[in-house]
Amino acid sequence: MNTQIMPTGINPFDDPLDRILAEVALSVQLPPSLHDKAKSRYEAVRRHIEGKAAFADQIEHFYPQGSMAIDATISTRGTDDEYDLDIVSQLGGRFRDMAPLEILNELESALSDYPVQRVLRQTRCVTLFYADKMHLDVTPSLRAYGTLDRESLITHAKGPRRSEDDSFVDMNAYGFAQWYASRTPLEVRMAKEFHRRWLDHAGLATRADADVDDVPEQCDFIVKNTATLALQLLKRYRNIRYASYSGRIPPSVMLSYYAGLAAHPNMSLSAMLVRIANWVVRDIEQASLYGRLLHVANPVCAADVFTDRWPESVAQQNEFAEYLRELVRSLEAMRKGEMFPNTMMDVLRENFGDRVVTRAADQIATEVGGGIQQSRQLYSRRGAVLLPSAAAVTAPMINPAVATARPHTFFGKKL
Repeated sequence: MNTQIMPTGINPFDDPLDRILAEVALSVQLPPSLHDKAKSRYEAVRRHIEGKAAFADQIEHFYPQGSMAIDATISTRGTDDEYDLDIVSQLGGRFRDMAPLEILNELESALSDYPVQRVLRQTRCVTLFYADKMHLDVTPSLRAYGTLDRESLITHAKGPRRSEDDSFVDMNAYGFAQWYASRTPLEVRMAKEFHRRWLDHAGLATRADADVDDVPEQCDFIVKNTATLALQLLKRYRNIRYASYSGRIPPSVMLSYYAGLAAHPNMSLSAMLVRIANWVVRDIEQASLYGRLLHVANPVCAADVFTDRWPESVAQQNEFAEYLRELVRSLEAMRKGEMFPNTMMDVLRENFGDRVVTRAADQIATEVGGGIQQSRQLYSRRGAVLLPSAAAVTAPMINPAVATARPHTFFGKKL
């Protein structure tokens, strides 16, 4: 599939607020070291399964799904350094007469001796747990013939014994990834700069300089546009809000759908994040108005319902809508320069997590240099200080008279 090249996009590191948001996104990205491992593990798992007699010549397709397929992978809920990656294994004719639980058991058996810390059969997949905290979910599927390319039926069975609830569930992750790519074309300037900084954060500055011109041609784990970057931040916000929640949470694929709907080239990162959140809120409000649960389906496969297991009640979806309203309110206040520095830092930490926000502030303070650190300021809009350096996070509230002092020019221009 050819990558569409659209207008250059906006470099998020050029805007004060967007810069801190982009740094937060960088902090929860799959790092280059694990990105390289993910590619090699993807192939290794396939070779291992194909080497088993039960699966010989029975894997028709082996491809990424979910966040891995649209380059939107971030750390797992409740963590800063664990990553879930999802693979679909489309199986051949030998498996077509098997029940869902039998297929899952066969896959679990094939992977039982795989060299990882743990192999776990789950309701719809088998998960491999690696020592470096990467998790690889392998979901078995059967092609639904007479439908769009790779539309499939995936297994659903809790086990350990067969149940009347066991079933095959419609899915077209491949088609959705294509739809998402068509809605979120490459924004060259944004992709180049984010890729460069992604490598730079991993201490690969030389490589970043050498590879920067190649980014538009690459398709492996590259955040290609502002909509996807905003999607990652929205997923991180959801993860923080539901970190201690034991039940199901708003699904990532549903959020990806809204990011695809809301995508618009050449928007700022903060504006795009607000746009996606508002889109979700509007649909929840419309559903709740009539006492209905939010219904979101795959745009290329109506039977593939993204909200089949969440929300479970109108109250549950309304709770998420209120979380999103809180996010929008805070972002709008930041964009207007209405928050004192310490308040802004507190809100960012509440929204995206203490550790990653502190890391982002430290990174910016280091890049900007001693002048910033001495002033204890990083950002201003219309002369109002928005973000202190990390060292000033615990400092007393700034006097309003100081907060509205003369604009500074930390980035070579008036902010």
